Amino acid sequence: MKKLFICLAAVIAAASCWAQKMSVLGDSYSTFGGEVTPATNLCWYNGTDGAYAADTIDVKSADQTWWRILASETGMRVDTNNSYSGSTICLTGYNGADFSDRAFITRIHNLGDPDVIYVFGGTNDSWAGAPIGEFKYKGWTEKDLYSFRPAFAYLLDQLKHLYPHARVVNITNCELSDDVTGSMDKICRHYGVKNVRLRSINKIYGHPSAAGMRSIAAQILQADK
Repeated sequence: MKKLFICLAAVIAAASCWAQKMSVLGDSYSTFGGEVTPATNLCWYNGTDGAYAADTIDVKSADQTWWRILASETGMRVDTNNSYSGSTICLTGYNGADFSDRAFITRIHNLGDPDVIYVFGGTNDSWAGAPIGEFKYKGWTEKDLYSFRPAFAYLLDQLKHLYPHARVVNITNCELSDDVTGSMDKICRHYGVKNVRLRSINKIYGHPSAAGMRSIAAQILQADK
């Protein structure tokens, strides 16, 4: 019996070692204070960026976030969550501000060693009215990266080069501008990236509630079997 327990423990330990690792590159929807890398990233959930709405936010634990639910449901381990509240994919932020310090395309080098990368952005590009730009799949200039379309293409291109063994999955929020939604779909097809388009997410102050988080995880699981 003792040998059986030892063997069982060895099998469980081996399974844990070989479990797929997932990383998240996101904005406020994927934040939770104390769970992001680097720790200085602004967080909406359990962080200062959502402090004014704290009384209405019902996501009180990291276990309620879409990514932790997804990890639990699939058996994956979370490697790195590099999410930053308010961040845009391109270098242009709110009121035309330069968001080079927090943009998705700036943070791509800090995602650990994942087997799967979930990209969940575009919300702030849509809300901020960032320039949409033209479809461009190579030869990007710095000026190009201040517009959404070339920046998103650059993002997917670089993720494939930086993490050649990782599978990239894009998540498109509901209720975004037609330009952003349609562009993400087209650019994902160009790169052969799975694009999960969300539907009817329950939100509080424009951010997923606990029910919304569960729905996001369920829709990803359904679309990315």
